[in-house]
Amino acid sequence: MPEGLSLAYVRVATPAEEPPPEPGVVDFAVLDMHHGYANLGHASIVESLLNYAHDERVRRNGSAPGVRVLSYDVRAGHAIPSSAARFPLVVGTGGPGALDPRDNDGVSAGSQGVREDPAWEAPLFRFFDAAVREEGTALLGICHSFGVLSRWSGAARSELRPERKGGKSAGIVTNVLTDETWGHPFFGDYLAENGGRQVKVLDSRLYDLLPTGNGFARPLAFECEPGCTRPGEAVTMLEFARVRGSALPRVWGVNHHPEIGDVGLQRERLQRLWENGGVTEAWFKERLRALDAWNASAATEHGLQKTTAWTFERPLRLHIARIFDERR
Repeated sequence: MPEGLSLAYVRVATPAEEPPPEPGVVDFAVLDMHHGYANLGHASIVESLLNYAHDERVRRNGSAPGVRVLSYDVRAGHAIPSSAARFPLVVGTGGPGALDPRDNDGVSAGSQGVREDPAWEAPLFRFFDAAVREEGTALLGICHSFGVLSRWSGAARSELRPERKGGKSAGIVTNVLTDETWGHPFFGDYLAENGGRQVKVLDSRLYDLLPTGNGFARPLAFECEPGCTRPGEAVTMLEFARVRGSALPRVWGVNHHPEIGDVGLQRERLQRLWENGGVTEAWFKERLRALDAWNASAATEHGLQKTTAWTFERPLRLHIARIFDERR
């Protein structure tokens, strides 16, 4: 990182491209699970991490380390962070295809055209093992990463959503918070602010995660049954570890997309992706039409913003403040 530059982004396409640590710089990791497919979620996560770090540096009058966001191409490039201890903050993205890479043959419906070598899974599982042990590392898994975390922990098994459920769950849907959430020292405030257990989330999931009764994770939310009279069978939020002596979740995952944010921000990100030449015209126009069709009521939009705040923005901002405090 050049002298005087406080924030930077680095793409790690293969294991050999991982840059060495730099004095005075904290590295955050993004686990990019998109397998080369164009997406908005990755850009949203990277931009959010840089913005939150910038805001915290400003709050401290610049008296904080520089921050570098390293994005690892996990599935296509088999790039995995070399050490959990190096990264005090890690965020895993969503992505296409089956949650077990061995099921991605490029032909079956659940693979969504993805054909991949599953050799990345074992080193990623070892990284998860280390991240849970490493008290200074926080890890958030989103959508596809949530499913991989669920499989790694043994907490849930993946199942392609059946026709009786309407297939893929997409758009704005309702989830139900659990009794565990009611008693949680951090997420309990999410439930209280929401005014009830039913919360709005932005969904894009082809697979359900069905609890096995095994593992060590705490279930915090489930999908809704039709009519939302009771929780459904698929778990949609799990906590795997908490900061010692704190209310703050340290390793957690969600099966929705809190990183997407509001429509205005996504339209700006989409425009930047198009201008930078990173997507096709067909992909750009399809996503633009989807954003233009987003006609959520004010109440629903407010509900989505609360979900983003409590499951993504607030915990990440608090972790960044904690990290800066530890490196003071």
